[in-house]
Amino acid sequence: MMAGPMNDVPDPWKSQLEAFGAFVRTQRQLAKLSLREMAELAMVSNPYLSQIERGLHEPSIRVIRSIAKALDISAETLLAQVGLIEEDQPDGRVPGATEAAISADPYLSDPQRQALLAVYRSYVAESRGRAAPGEAPETEADG
Repeated sequence: MMAGPMNDVPDPWKSQLEAFGAFVRTQRQLAKLSLREMAELAMVSNPYLSQIERGLHEPSIRVIRSIAKALDISAETLLAQVGLIEEDQPDGRVPGATEAAISADPYLSDPQRQALLAVYRSYVAESRGRAAPGEAPETEADG
């Protein structure tokens, strides 16, 4: 039997995989997809998707892309959730962070999450519509 301080140290990668799995599960539930429907859309098996959602399996890039496509969110958002890429912008903004935070908030009910996401997405769409192609949207401080 091994005992010592190393057994009590949390594994940051395991924590990241668990957070990623929880994010995928929340997004699936918000999309009103069963595990079976999501697995079919992502072209993975039900048990494999279940293991990903429980943080028990490290998905490949191909699987992350398939999951993102099935959830209709960017692969970059999922890759950032897994810690494989950093989405930080030079101005400190993190694309997808707001949606991820709303989706993962345990204090919100599903209808509340859906309402907040709908409002947020409408604001983003409106801001993108005002910005010229290749140009960042204007902020209140800009003008």
